[in-house]
Amino acid sequence: MEEAKWYVLHTYSGYENMVRDNLRMVFEKNNMLDRLLEITIPMEDVVEEKNGKRKIVQRRMFPCYVLIKMYYNNDMWHMITNTRGVTGFVGPKGYPLPLTEDEIKRMHLEQPTNVETDYHVGDTVKVTQGPLEGFMGEIESVDAAASKCRVIVSMFGRETPVDLELYQIERAE
Repeated sequence: MEEAKWYVLHTYSGYENMVRDNLRMVFEKNNMLDRLLEITIPMEDVVEEKNGKRKIVQRRMFPCYVLIKMYYNNDMWHMITNTRGVTGFVGPKGYPLPLTEDEIKRMHLEQPTNVETDYHVGDTVKVTQGPLEGFMGEIESVDAAASKCRVIVSMFGRETPVDLELYQIERAE
């Protein structure tokens, strides 16, 4: 069987969640759930200030885009592009062009398997990427399988737990 690949769908603004749900239903109705591996809307944490208070909110990294990992064949094009909210595939003339390995790594779509980490609870780390870049914190928990950790960061005079990917931190000197 061919290899599953990541594709990018363009959607109407604000329709990303609806497209994700509608695609699942369309694949289910057509008995093709075995060809669909994952549908994702990449999100990022952003520090937002409102009425003098700052808080961390989730925001879409790529508004108007949904990423889908599937075993694609040409029969699926009409099924997917006729799904409500989908304007088309990202690729030449609206035909799907799979993401390259480099693009997949840069977007952190796939987690490496059997990740070994030398981070431990209590380690002091520095955040190197994301909205909290430059903040220092202490590791509260580590989930090596998911390549994530929870770090307690001192933010605005308060201890705040933040969930981060392991690639977003480094040991503090």
